[in-house]
Amino acid sequence: MMQALIALAWGVGTFAIIVGMVSIVLDKFGNSVGGTSNTTVQYLLGQLGSTGGGLSTYAPIIIVVGIAMVIFAAFGGGGKKY
Repeated sequence: MMQALIALAWGVGTFAIIVGMVSIVLDKFGNSVGGTSNTTVQYLLGQLGSTGGGLSTYAPIIIVVGIAMVIFAAFGGGGKKY
């Protein structure tokens, strides 16, 4: 069970790092290009970010669902076979 939780932690950590790196790259790209491209990049950053229902707001839900799946798999897999 601990190995499954460790794998889940690696997955969530990797997800957070990728979102952070993408945010930094998009911000630098938008600032260097400017104009309409900057507006589009700022919109994408809002969609990735933690405000306005962005992708990062789902991270706690993903963690809870993942842990629940690991627990259900650990306790629900050894039932009676009919």
